[in-house]
Amino acid sequence: MEVRRVLGPALAAILAIGIGVAVYVSYGRQSTQQAAQDAAAAMIDVKGMIGSEKESFFADPKVIAQLATKGLRVSVEKVGSREIASRDFKGYDFGFPAGAPAAISLQNKAKAKQVFPTFFTPMAIASWQLLVPVMENEGIVKKTDNTYYIIDMKRLLELGEKGVRWRDLKGNTAFATSKSILISSTDVRKSNSGAMYLALASYVVNDNNVVETQAQADRVLPFVTSLFLRQGLQESSSAGPFEDYTTMGVGKAPLVMIYESQFLEYQSKRAQPNPDMVLLYPQPTLYTKHILVPFTDNGRRLGELLANDAELQKMAANYGYRTASATHFAEFLKAKSLSAPVTLVDVIDPPSFEILERMIQAIEKKFQ
Repeated sequence: MEVRRVLGPALAAILAIGIGVAVYVSYGRQSTQQAAQDAAAAMIDVKGMIGSEKESFFADPKVIAQLATKGLRVSVEKVGSREIASRDFKGYDFGFPAGAPAAISLQNKAKAKQVFPTFFTPMAIASWQLLVPVMENEGIVKKTDNTYYIIDMKRLLELGEKGVRWRDLKGNTAFATSKSILISSTDVRKSNSGAMYLALASYVVNDNNVVETQAQADRVLPFVTSLFLRQGLQESSSAGPFEDYTTMGVGKAPLVMIYESQFLEYQSKRAQPNPDMVLLYPQPTLYTKHILVPFTDNGRRLGELLANDAELQKMAANYGYRTASATHFAEFLKAKSLSAPVTLVDVIDPPSFEILERMIQAIEKKFQ
């Protein structure tokens, strides 16, 4: 009886404590779940159209998490940079093309009062170590400070415009094929990288001067039009020709006009950079600016973050983009054992938006 009298109250106390703990834990879980639900409900959904070259950036869990800390949940749709301006903006908060000309076109159509430059990358030509000695022998390519530069861009363009084949080059035994010496690009009518190729080629053919007048445009158009017509089928997205380069090799894609960031991102994600691949920097070259054009206040909020948030800027550098901080880009190269010129000195501007559009429209008529 004595034992029962002692154990009874003790067991009751233990039971009461157990119930209390259970209630506390249950309440804590409910509170945590409620907090998570509240946080999710507080998130702002932002939807936009982007150039394909930025798809992996927006899919990065770290980028997603950083945007979430700012209350944004971003969903994106891939669209050719020049095509974005022709789309219906309903249901979208922003457009994020590659290239200032595409952004200007989009800004004009959207009547956006403010746009947000975020990061940039130079145009370059993806090629192969196999072809470097061949082009060096032709006086087209030269290596300086561990970087390959195209020192005679006009000569390279002339070979393509005239239909010269790789086997026609003197002493070429490394790649003696019947393939024409052409720079592959995206569709100039739909993609910014194609438009930037046009801007660069027109500058070179115009005696190293930006095309400023309709008369100058008319003079260079037959030459630059040929560079696109000779390619045959061209894709509307910059991801297309670069994928051919990485998967099909030199036989399919000996020379491809790309964004530097595409090459660096690809190499950085490999266990070891592919030593057979090489990036050639045209002299001169152009920078492609990635400018976000907001359609709504939520789009504007995203633009401000991408342009100003230090963590997001650093994350962009990890995808091979150059930002306002040269340190971020340099740290990325070092961490991934990659080489690229930190500074490019021979950089030109594209023609005015109006002149570039006129040239593109003239080339478009030749495709019909």
